[in-house]
Amino acid sequence: MAIPSSHADKKEAVRRHALARRKAMDEIERIEKSLALVDHVDDLPLPEEAIVSGFWPIRDEIDIRPLMDALRQRGHPLCLPAIAEPHLEFRRLERDSELVPAGFGTLEPAPSAEKMRPDVMLMPLSGFDGAGNRLGYGKGHYDTAIAAIKREGPLLCIGVAFAVQEVDRVPFEAHDKPLNGILTEVGYRAFS
Repeated sequence: MAIPSSHADKKEAVRRHALARRKAMDEIERIEKSLALVDHVDDLPLPEEAIVSGFWPIRDEIDIRPLMDALRQRGHPLCLPAIAEPHLEFRRLERDSELVPAGFGTLEPAPSAEKMRPDVMLMPLSGFDGAGNRLGYGKGHYDTAIAAIKREGPLLCIGVAFAVQEVDRVPFEAHDKPLNGILTEVGYRAFS
């Protein structure tokens, strides 16, 4: 295997490796580990009634929908990201929300849904490391949204993934936003 030369090449190599491990999980294992997230819901450092942004899973991502329902039952208003310019916007998610197709094979609340500012973002990722660095899918949607939201006040950023997606080191750049914590099927881990 050739050694990646550019920063982008290094990120892509780490991304491919982490995603290959995720894809190698069988479907039943993926379902069981997704359901296990609910066992750790009370370990999340969420302020009371904090607005929580989740994500609608794509492909073989961890499915956080049961976790989001547990958060809803604990009084947290929910929202989902929607592709918009100049960055993601966040729209209210309720049990009867109309969901429409979005980019990347995911769903988002319809444009008529109320826009919200999340206090907490539960974020998908390709890989993460022990220092709290998150490797996304390479489009920068979350990094630009995080920067914009943090200009308005504090934001807690928690990655959600399978434990097999942890890598030794995520190559990061100045624009990359680190995580405050990571939630996997084995529990919640805070980063300093």
